[in-house]
Amino acid sequence: MTVIIKNASVLNGEGVLERKHIVVQDGVISAIKNDNEAVDEAGEIIEAEGKLLIPGLIDMHVHLREPGFEHKETIETGARSAAKGGFTTIACMPNTRPVTDSPEIVQFVKDKAAEAGLVKVLPYAAITKNELGRELTDFAALKEAGAIGFTDDGVGVQSAQMMKDAMKIAAGLDMPVIAHCEDNSLVEGCAVAEGTFAAKHGLKGIPNESEAIHVGRDILLAEATGVHYHVCHVSTEQSVRLIRQAKEIGIKVTAEVCPHHLLLSEEDIPGLDANWKMNPPLRSRRDVEACIAGLLDGTIDIIVTDHAPHSEEEKAKGMQLAPFGIVGFETAFPLLYTAFVAAGKWDLSFLVQRMTADPARVFRLNTGSLKVGAPADLTLIDLTEEKEVEPASFASKGRNTPFGGWKLKGWPVKTWVNGTAVWTEE
Repeated sequence: MTVIIKNASVLNGEGVLERKHIVVQDGVISAIKNDNEAVDEAGEIIEAEGKLLIPGLIDMHVHLREPGFEHKETIETGARSAAKGGFTTIACMPNTRPVTDSPEIVQFVKDKAAEAGLVKVLPYAAITKNELGRELTDFAALKEAGAIGFTDDGVGVQSAQMMKDAMKIAAGLDMPVIAHCEDNSLVEGCAVAEGTFAAKHGLKGIPNESEAIHVGRDILLAEATGVHYHVCHVSTEQSVRLIRQAKEIGIKVTAEVCPHHLLLSEEDIPGLDANWKMNPPLRSRRDVEACIAGLLDGTIDIIVTDHAPHSEEEKAKGMQLAPFGIVGFETAFPLLYTAFVAAGKWDLSFLVQRMTADPARVFRLNTGSLKVGAPADLTLIDLTEEKEVEPASFASKGRNTPFGGWKLKGWPVKTWVNGTAVWTEE
């Protein structure tokens, strides 16, 4: 099957937009034609009308909730939400029930994703059995089953010895260890960051050092073992500083940041609305600026959503009792485009790179580029139309977002995976 996407705006190697015609055959980009070149129109014609065409977005940190928490999300609803947000490849965390700690559950996730037939779903496997931190999983068997890395995301691995042993085994298998960095002794009973908001509302606060202590510990363990160590959802100035220093001396560490930690601080929380409760929590303005600086200078490699859907009933329990997490697929690109690119702070090519080519590089994926021979994982984006964030219209089961009502530009309008359209704006 041939698909021709005509009159698309495509970023060239210098970050300049050029009008191109993209030819897709059998799921692969077969030709990229200049505006003035003739195109054989034997196939399905898609008129892009000058909209931005980029490689499909890649999200290496998501929660699809299945198996076990299907009332929050399923692999199918999560994949549809991802496609609507312009994502073509997503990597799902193992804190399901049962935990993704066996080859059978890894296979279950892969089978469900194939059945959905939407975006590419890459499963992580747990570092420890049931994510309890007591016994390592069978890394070799999990890799053989198709796991792309090991993480106990949702909880930090509390034992340094356990983490070091995990890193040694993962390094021997040439696999990454992905860490949720949190010292449990500092966070029990906490709902928000330690700071002015917590003090104002009489809440126990999560201190910055709860994250940074694990980042520092794990960097030293990564240096000792040679593993590729990846830090989840960086949110503190201290963590950014430690990662920067580690990279400067050649330790194999990479890191990610979420849109909400680039856009919001504790000062923005309007009240005790649990749609503003996430882990890591919203921290100080200084931490936000440190995360932005770290992303700009390459200390932080990629942007992820940490898409974490919950039911409305769960979030209605209030700031202290509700679960942590917000949804992210359907707002990520518009939020960052509007706040940083449209505002003149970032180049468009920088944002696209941090959400496509860079995650592909960090995790050695065969996608994330728009070139002849690459998989036709593509996203078409309207940079001009401004729309309001309407949680009720989300494809995700989750409506838990602090961004409801925000007016944004940069909305995806069509998403292809291997040349097949998996989502089109109605």
